[in-house]
Amino acid sequence: MPLILALDEGTTSARAALYDETGSLLAMESRPAPCLYPQPGWVEQAGEAIWQAQCEAARAVLALASGRRVAVMGITNQRETTLVWDRRTGRPVAPAIVWQCRRTAAACEALRASGRAPEITRRTGLMVDPYFSATKIRWILEHTPGAEEQARGGDLLFGTVDSWLVWKLTGGRQHVTDVSNASRTLLMNLETGDWDPYLLEVFDIPRAMLPRIVSSVQYVGDTDPGIFGVALPITALVGDQQAALAGQACFRPGLSKNTYGTGCFALLHTGANPPTSRHGLVATRAASFPREAAYAIEGSTFVAGAAVQWLRDQLGVLRTAAESEELAQSLPDNGGVYLVPAFAGLGAPHWDSHARGLLTGITAATGKAHLARAALESIAYQTCELIQAMEADAGEPLTELRVDGGAAVNNFLMQFQADMLGKPLVRPADVETTARGAAYLAGLAAGVWSGIAELESFWRPERRFEPKMAPDVRGRHWEGWQAAVARCRKR
Repeated sequence: MPLILALDEGTTSARAALYDETGSLLAMESRPAPCLYPQPGWVEQAGEAIWQAQCEAARAVLALASGRRVAVMGITNQRETTLVWDRRTGRPVAPAIVWQCRRTAAACEALRASGRAPEITRRTGLMVDPYFSATKIRWILEHTPGAEEQARGGDLLFGTVDSWLVWKLTGGRQHVTDVSNASRTLLMNLETGDWDPYLLEVFDIPRAMLPRIVSSVQYVGDTDPGIFGVALPITALVGDQQAALAGQACFRPGLSKNTYGTGCFALLHTGANPPTSRHGLVATRAASFPREAAYAIEGSTFVAGAAVQWLRDQLGVLRTAAESEELAQSLPDNGGVYLVPAFAGLGAPHWDSHARGLLTGITAATGKAHLARAALESIAYQTCELIQAMEADAGEPLTELRVDGGAAVNNFLMQFQADMLGKPLVRPADVETTARGAAYLAGLAAGVWSGIAELESFWRPERRFEPKMAPDVRGRHWEGWQAAVARCRKR
């Protein structure tokens, strides 16, 4: 049986993985994709660096195929990150503006002040926030010499990372995005699944820049044979969090997952009907099949695992991210120390672009173990906020939460998360569910698997974390977190 290649371009790394017909991971390779921080609150990446990192990872993993044929490939990607490139040269006209970047906060405030935000939310399911792509596109057009004229002349193209990779992989023959990525731009009508003329007018973005929207599960083109030595059919495109939802076999309404990566992303599958959040979350498209829309409610926090990276890379408190677990477990409690990692503002359910990071409760006795524990606990507290809002939107409690992502391997974090939620967490045998989801969808499109039921049969739990914390202890922790967030948000 042939193999399936999944490309997984994330915020800090580009990965490539090979899966067989049983859904088993055979090999994975990763290459770094560095972020740049030119000003406080700004986050950029070089578009060509993203491309080169993904190519290197893919070539490395294909070298491990041991002579077996790779039949198809799927692509999943960091969402909202915005690239604009020249149609003729294929080169980006400016650095990619990463989803975490807050440079367009003032533009979003002006939109809210204009009274148009409720209509934008009604059409898109999203908040007016710098997180999403539309104001990033407008910023590039306004701050890149000649870009406005080139865009209106049809010479510039916009894409999220999926569009950029497909355009490069196909030698410029395909300019497409899938509905899950398009639903994160503030330009797509959530119900119709197409670019919305009203939104294009509001953000003043030429229609000619935009890619064609396709289903998440369909053939979109072949790779240029010169890139990998063979033409590979691309049969799936999907945003990373929707890919993780699929990788966790959450294809049916009521199933949910939380991904612990650079940020945290909790999604609840809601089926074929567009949902509405009344508690600070957003509505989005889940991975969708041709002529079959699927939706989810989503909550996103901007800084989760990135807080641990900050301790390692900026402060030198940790040698490795994994060391945080040992340090946290060395303490009987957090010692009253709380970290609110609002390095790029606060996401759901607060949506506060002006909030900034805060470390509170430190004393002369505070050491690096307290910092490590505070960083890990902050991930759990932020997830609790998302799940509380999700339950309020759903009108019923979640019975359990499926977890994945790099930080999900941290047993201290997972147990503390179960304790603070007061509900079980289930960790799958393979926490790299983003790449797995892209492979699942690509294989479905190519007929490798018979349908969703077969994919559901592949899902295997590795460990279940049951809550153990006493309610009064949980309450004290939660009060401390809420007080820290309130201080963080004071201007």
